[in-house]
Parts: sequence; C-alpha cells; structure tokens
Amino acid sequence: MTTVEEAEKIILAQLKDHGVETVPFELALGRVLAENIKADRDLPPFNRVTMDGIAIAHEAIEQGITTFKIKATQAAGEEPIAIDTPDECIEIMTGAALSPSVDAIIRYEDLEIKEGTAKLLITDIKHGQNIHQKGKDKKQGYTVAAANQLITPAIISLAASVGKAELQVKKMPKVMIISSGDELVDVADTPSGFQIRRSNNYTIKAVLTQHGLDADMLHIPDNPEITRQQIQNCLQNYDVILLSGGISMGKFDYIPQALEDLQVKKLFHKVQQRPGKPFWFGRHDNGVLVFAFPGNPVATFMCLHRYFLLWLNTTLGLPAKQPVYAQLAKDFTFMPQLKYFLQVKLNFTQQGILSAQPIEGNGSGDFANLADTDAFIELPLERNEFKQGEVFPVIKF
Repeated sequence: MTTVEEAEKIILAQLKDHGVETVPFELALGRVLAENIKADRDLPPFNRVTMDGIAIAHEAIEQGITTFKIKATQAAGEEPIAIDTPDECIEIMTGAALSPSVDAIIRYEDLEIKEGTAKLLITDIKHGQNIHQKGKDKKQGYTVAAANQLITPAIISLAASVGKAELQVKKMPKVMIISSGDELVDVADTPSGFQIRRSNNYTIKAVLTQHGLDADMLHIPDNPEITRQQIQNCLQNYDVILLSGGISMGKFDYIPQALEDLQVKKLFHKVQQRPGKPFWFGRHDNGVLVFAFPGNPVATFMCLHRYFLLWLNTTLGLPAKQPVYAQLAKDFTFMPQLKYFLQVKLNFTQQGILSAQPIEGNGSGDFANLADTDAFIELPLERNEFKQGEVFPVIKF
C-alpha cells in the first residue's frame, strides 16, 4: 500500500505548465501572477504632503521667522505653488505635491491662522517633516510585485497605482468533476427512500472556486458504455478529471474498467491513510491526470485538500507553503496502522499557542461533521496513542 508521502511524491511528479493568459487587473484576484509588476514612475511620484497645514522653507526657522504670510492655498492634484520669500507660506492639503521652494509642513493643530497669516505655536520644526519624499517607496522600474505569487487585494492596488490595466496570469488547468451512480439524484430532486442527493461534486466545485478555478461538473449513470464514452470525451477536453466514488470493486462500478480501456495508467491505488484509503491516481498518455477520490464525503474533502490543492499550487508555480502546526487539545487513540487525518477545531490559547480540539464524527460518511471543524490534524501511522500537548501538522480548510 502506498504511503501518504509516496503518494504526494508521485502526484507532484506530474506537473505541467498550462501557459499564460492576460486578464483585466480587476478580475485577477486569486489568480497567480505570471509577470513582474514594475513601477512606471517613482513612488510617490512627487514630494507628497502627509498633513493638512502650511508649507514653508525650513530656512525661515533658522532665521527665526515665526509668522508667515499665506500666499495661496493648494489642494491635492493641483500644480505646486512656489513661495517667493522665506516669510511666505502655502496653505496646503494632504496629498498635494510640493514645490521645491518649500521643505517642511506644519500641521493646522500647531498654528494660529488669522487674517491671511499663520503663526507658529511650536518651536521644534524639522527639515522635511510631514513630507513623503519622492521615490522613497520605490524607484521607477523597480519590481513592486514579483511573479509566481497569489494576486491579493494589495497587488490589485499596486497594479492600479502603476497603470497595469491588464495582468498576465497563469492559466488554470481545465478540470472536470465527475460523480457517478444511479443512487445519486440532483439537489432539486426528491430522493426515494434508497437514494441520496449529489453533494460531493458541489463540495469539490466550491473548494476549487475558493482557489480561483472554475470547474465543470458531470454525472454519469451506472451504464458501462455511457461511462466509457463520457470519460473518453473528458480525456480529450480537460487537463484533470476529479472523480468522487465509483472507483471501488463493486459490480456496478464501471469507472475502473473504463479507465483501463482508455489507457489511463494507474500510478497508485490505496493509500495508507484514513479517511481516503481507496484513493486512486493515474495518468493518460496525453497527460490528463485522474484523481479518483473515495465516495465518502469526508474522504473526498480530505484528499482534495491534502493532494489536489497541493498539486494545483505547485503546478501553478506558487512557492511551497510553510507547514502549520497545532497542539493536540486532548488525548486521542487510533488503532489501525494508518496515517490518520483527524477532524479538529482550531483555537488559540491565551498563551498564543494554536490548539486543535478533536471533533469525532461517525466515520468518513459523516459530512455534517465537517461544518463543525476547520482543519485536519495529521497523526503519524507509526503510533496509536497521541497525547494532549503533542504537536502535529494541520491542514486548514
């Protein structure tokens, strides 16, 4: 049986560059940046006022001048106004560009303004105070956001500030989510006493949507010829197929035979883990990958996060995430020699320690239990007993 570490290694050996596309910057949130964003001019592009008040030449302070004649008032966005003599000042607003003739800003709170003059109420005036100097943040041509990172609201802001109306992003793989089985009916249908509604496919799609991937969905009935035709079509039109259920050895599980007939090579089947032991992974000769998750909802959910999202982020060129660790909040025992992905609720203690409280459900079919948890804690297969206070890696979802 394949170990979790071996399964991860096999999956990450199947990486592929899906290319680059250009999208409007405001639609790029959550995508992976495929180019360096560079400053088209100095940031800030001028000596920028950071406080409402007056602008003076600091040499006036050195000359002992404490009262200034207001020459003009300048708003943000207006052309800078120069003073002619040291005893003049410009009443100026936050965000305005400074003339080279002035080099210090005094706040309104430190002034008394009457009849067109401004009198200082303080004596400690520093050269350059309350001024954001031109180019202090970044110089023209400097990379403000490097490629191969997730586009966040902050990067959207940077793109807007440097005039990047369009961004090059990594293309997402084309993904088809397949459910199968006559026991599954549509969400809007009323199931019989021996049927259930389809949910795993919607769960997978929702998770992928959170990661910027818009996947298609397909349901295949228990018919061997239809199964083969539908999977063949998917192999010709998609980069990845995500299957939920139908991969076991049941009499009406036609997917394994269809995959074999269509030359999808099995790279592993069955992983030394719970949930998700029956996990199957393979590759077609044309490069299409098939992730066949067990049909139990918790198993599908865990395998999606532990394996597919790891593959997706890696194939998109994102740097590997630093692992997150949590402290087990109470003793736990698990008997089979399998790596156990235990559902937990994460909280921080008063000491700032991330704590994982086990939430035990009724097996991998207990999908309702997922709503009460927010992570899996990864317990090693070499042991059966785990003590409160021990630290293990967690997969947050």
